[in-house]
Amino acid sequence: GQLNGARLRSDGADGHDSAHGRAKKIFRGGLHLCANFASGGLAVFCGAFRGGLITEDTEATERGRRKKPGAGCSQRRDNQEPTYESTYGAGGATRDKSLGVVDEIAVEGHAVAPHLSCVGATRGSVAELLDRWRNSGIRKLVALRGDLPSGMVDAGEFRYASDLVEFVRNHSGDWFHIEVAAYPEVHPQANSPQADLNAFVAKVSAGANSAITQYFFNGDAYFSFVDAAQAAGVSVPIVPGIMPITNYTQLARFSDACGAEIPRWMRLRLAAFADDTASLRAFGHDVVSALCARLLDGGAPGIHFYTLNQAGPSRALWQSILKN
Repeated sequence: GQLNGARLRSDGADGHDSAHGRAKKIFRGGLHLCANFASGGLAVFCGAFRGGLITEDTEATERGRRKKPGAGCSQRRDNQEPTYESTYGAGGATRDKSLGVVDEIAVEGHAVAPHLSCVGATRGSVAELLDRWRNSGIRKLVALRGDLPSGMVDAGEFRYASDLVEFVRNHSGDWFHIEVAAYPEVHPQANSPQADLNAFVAKVSAGANSAITQYFFNGDAYFSFVDAAQAAGVSVPIVPGIMPITNYTQLARFSDACGAEIPRWMRLRLAAFADDTASLRAFGHDVVSALCARLLDGGAPGIHFYTLNQAGPSRALWQSILKN
């Protein structure tokens, strides 16, 4: 899940990779913050931080390029309410409750960006959702292939996320800002790194405006992926996904399932903490803070946090990035 919030203006050039310059880049480039509340198979991602939430541009730009600090400047927004995002199909869950949450959030006047999965979907059902969201004033969505819900046999009429993106564009034109997924360490089901890159390029070519990556702990993987994507003609922003470290067992399980590599030295350190949760979180905070700083200093257009029900660690990381 990701969310947009208020963008604060950053005037002047930050010609140095300092904490001050990094903070200004965050305000210009973007910080995605979210909280995940799970109930009965429903995962709802919503903004946890008010009055200072930051996000990337809503139109496709070349902000995903590795620019030097000081390039570009965003406009100030008066609205500091977060954008809420709701997803269905996480781990094979159903979507009905999530759709209701999307409607409720939109009715309350908050910006909302629903996740749209092609698993089990027909062109008719997707068209109905798109019309429903458009009528609700929703302008942004995240198009994903999605996970096949438990017991479901029919994968639906869309084989790939690129097919879904193309359908959304053909049906709704430019009404929706479409975000898609990217995999710096290669999708676990891809036949090769090149095949995975080709799949990403296909999603962008089909009409995606920006991308959010799977989480990772190797900054080189992100920068290498961005370079490869740009060499293939991709110019949309590619926002790195970041997972705060709060529970090693959970993190290892997620990582093994989605193909995100936990470096050996990190695994050994995390495992050694055993039941010392405080020390594990302190170590994880330092590691992830350093990774975020490196990404932003290297030109990443923003940060996307996967909070998994815990807003506190993401808030602490955000504050650490701004201060340090």
